[in-house]
This record gives sequence, structure tokens and C-alpha cells, in this order.
Amino acid sequence: MPHDIADAPHWHEPGRDICAGGPAFRRVSTPYDTFMEGEDIPVFRNIGVAGLRDLPLKPWARTGGRGSFIQLFGTEGLWGSYVVEVPGAGALNAERHLYEEIFLVLDGRGTTEIWLDGQETPEIFEWQRGSLFSIPMNAHHRIVNAAADPAMLLAGTSAPNMFNLIGDERAIFGCPMNLRRRYHPGHDAFAPSEGLEPDPARGLAMCRTNVIPDVFSTELYLDNRRLPGYRRMEPKMAENVFYQYIGEFPAGRYSRGYSPGAAAAFVCIGGKGYSLTWPMDLGPTPWRDGHGDEVLRQDYDSARISMVSAAPMAECGWFHQHFATGDAPLRLLGWYGPNNHRAQKAGVPGETVADAGVIDVTEPGGSSIPYWLEDPHVREAFAAELEREGTENRMEDRFYDSRTTYSFAGV
Repeated sequence: MPHDIADAPHWHEPGRDICAGGPAFRRVSTPYDTFMEGEDIPVFRNIGVAGLRDLPLKPWARTGGRGSFIQLFGTEGLWGSYVVEVPGAGALNAERHLYEEIFLVLDGRGTTEIWLDGQETPEIFEWQRGSLFSIPMNAHHRIVNAAADPAMLLAGTSAPNMFNLIGDERAIFGCPMNLRRRYHPGHDAFAPSEGLEPDPARGLAMCRTNVIPDVFSTELYLDNRRLPGYRRMEPKMAENVFYQYIGEFPAGRYSRGYSPGAAAAFVCIGGKGYSLTWPMDLGPTPWRDGHGDEVLRQDYDSARISMVSAAPMAECGWFHQHFATGDAPLRLLGWYGPNNHRAQKAGVPGETVADAGVIDVTEPGGSSIPYWLEDPHVREAFAAELEREGTENRMEDRFYDSRTTYSFAGV
């Protein structure tokens, strides 16, 4: 077989005892990277966004608004995100696409129209600042601004997964199939729901609804898994596999360190505080062991609506820890994208899987750092932060007692 083809790149076998290629390589663009560059709007890449409203925006011809893509470190290829500005008293272009999409309204109020091919009248629902809603996969939709000022929305999508799998933009935006399991017109799909059920994997509080009117104030339910008093709820929207939940940390307390797994990112939608993130191979006590300079701190601020990656490199495991320093609870919207959360991982159906994020690192397979084992610097730095803020320290001494145990309702 000839090695060379005229007027085309060619390759030759290496000499004897020489490996092909080299010890390092430049990462190539994925189809989704190529798509983003082709949209001619900014692509923001970092561990976090201090203020989502502060991102630079450019006119976005495909949507009819202004926008910016967001690719937090550790989420690349696992899920996508962007912000889009809807013109005052205007609308985005109608579209449909073969990927999941969830919106958080950062500012403004308006309506969204949803319809399928052959549907005479679109279904319309209202949204406002703080609303969370999902577009059913491959349904036609149009986002309309009801106010004179521009509206801004944050989106989380499974677009990278589909672009990198299919690699055909025409198929993604032009597929004619109606996915009625995702959306069936005339069944009040966008009427807010408050009923709860246990999620199928872990039995945690889950609500099936395609829209939450206000995630800043929606009721959450006692969970205790991250720390005593922690509250939580999973919105299950449009039969998505894009995993998300809303969690709330009591004011003046902080969570145990834990590993959220790959792809996790958090949007601050209430209160203020900060997060610490460090590679798991540094161990649970990085300051004591001389690696404190390798711990990354990101601040949470709901006034600016910040966004943080919890695992900024997919190549290794990461510990992550949340701290509520304000007088109000710290409320976070957690986004993991499709099939990335440990509760979604494939395996033998019916087998028992350890929930590593709530099992102590002292136990096999555990990735949660009990308070009594954590680095002393964590508690000291938090106390100093609360003193600067003038916030009461609500961490109780019993939390740090190695004899304190935590049980589970499902056991």
C-alpha cells in the first residue's frame, strides 16, 4: 500500500526503535468547538464567571439576540452553556434543535412559545427573573421579551454531546421528527408543579415540572447530605437526561469537602460565599501538607449571579467545598449535563452502587471529608471570613467530633 497520495498530507512509518508521533500533541477542535467559532460570538473559557451579566456580548445572527458561549474548565465536551440577550420588546428567532436546553432567566420577563409540526396553536408560558424552564428536545420554540429593556438568559445544553456525536449541523437544527415522549401538546406541560417524588436512583426529593417560576425562592426540602440543615430538590424537566438540582446551605455554615465528580458546575442564585477546589491526589489536608497554594478559591455572589466549575480538569478527581458567609442561606443551582452525574452512570442494572460523595474518605470508595478529618485551615479561614462579614458562626462543635455519626433514611 503506498504511503503517499498526491497533493494530500502523507505519513511515513518511523525508523527502527522509534515511536510514531511524539510525547505531546496539540488538542484538535471538536465539532462543537468548530460550531462555536463559526457563530462569531465570544467563547469564555475559565474556571468560573464572577458575574454572568458582565460577559462580553456580540450580535448573534442565528438567534437574533446578542450572546456569548461559556465553556468552564472541566465541562468541555460534557455539556454546553451560553448567555443570550433578548432585545427589548423583541424576540429571538424561532428554532428547533436536536439537543436538550434549560434556561435560567437572569433579568427580564416575557413568554416562550412551544409547538410541534402540525400543531395549530403554540403553547405559551410566562417567565420572569429567576424562572427556570426547559425546551423539550426538537420542539419549535420562540423566546419573546415582554419589557422595553433587554432580557438576559443563561442556558445549559447537551449541544456538545450531539455535535460531537453527529457532526452535522443541518441534522441538529433541521431534524423533522416530533419527539412526543419529550413533549405532548395539550397536556399542560408548562403548568408549574409542586408535587414531589423520590428520584429513581437515590430516593432524593424530585419534582417533575418543565418550569419553576422563581428558583430564587422556590421551596427546598431538608436533605442533610452535604451538612446538617442542607436543603435540596431536583427539577426533572422535559424528560431530560441533563442533570440538575437546587441546593441550599444554611447561613454561617459550610459543607464537608467532597468529590462531585466530573462536569459539575454551580450557579449562585441566593446569598454569598465561596468554594474551595483542589485535586484529590493532594489529600484531605492540603495546607497542612504544604500544598495550600494549589487550592483554588472561587467566590459566590447572587447579586452578580456567579458560576463556578467544581472539577476544572476532567483528567483527575477533585475535592470541592461550599461556604455560606452571608446572613442569608447560600443557594446554588447545580448543573452536570447529560449522563455525567454518578447517579446516571451505566453499569449492571440492579447492582448496588456506593454514593461516594456522602461516604467518608475513611471508608472504601468514599470521597467525603468528615469535619473531624479536614484541614484545620478550613475551619480557621471560615471563622475569619464570618468575622469580616459580621455573620454569626453557626458551625457547632459536635460537627467536628469523630464520634458523631450520620445515618440515612433509606437504610
